[in-house]
Amino acid sequence: MLEAIKNRRSIRKFKPDEVSKHMIEEILQSGILAPSSKNGQPWKFVVVTGDAKKDMLAAMESGLEREKVQPLLPSVTHYITGAVNTFHIMEQAPVTIFVINPVGIDVHASLTKEEHISEICNAQSVGAAIENMILTATELGLGSLWICDTYFAYDELQNYLNTEGELFAAISFGYADQAPDARPRKGMEQVVEWRD
Repeated sequence: MLEAIKNRRSIRKFKPDEVSKHMIEEILQSGILAPSSKNGQPWKFVVVTGDAKKDMLAAMESGLEREKVQPLLPSVTHYITGAVNTFHIMEQAPVTIFVINPVGIDVHASLTKEEHISEICNAQSVGAAIENMILTATELGLGSLWICDTYFAYDELQNYLNTEGELFAAISFGYADQAPDARPRKGMEQVVEWRD
């Protein structure tokens, strides 16, 4: 597993080769096995492949166009170009898995303190599931991209997914068509504080 952690990269160029259903199921199973707060397992996965990609991409593109004139995220509109690039990556990737939090609270809602804490706990749980999935993909020889740019098309993708719960993230998978170097990481001296 340490090798998978060291070798994992965010892949932004995919080959068109299909990914077998068996491999997708193995990736999903690793997500399902993740630890979760109070064993709540706050996840559901929607797998999009083949012809279904057309409707998914149409929803994403519609949201990106709407975001340019009526932004859900006005303070980060300068990232819209990156979200458009993400759209093209999703276009290339043979598989995109949407991660839904079935007990998540709509991003348009105001939260009580209890709801805010619940969202934090669920975010940690779903993050663990996603990390399991991308590390499993690496072990299987696949590339992956963990996508948060879905929030630029949040309402449109929610309508497309048409499932109970809130969109948390997406992950695109496929055979990598690039081999990027590891990005620089902060050293322990920058992020670790020891208290003896």
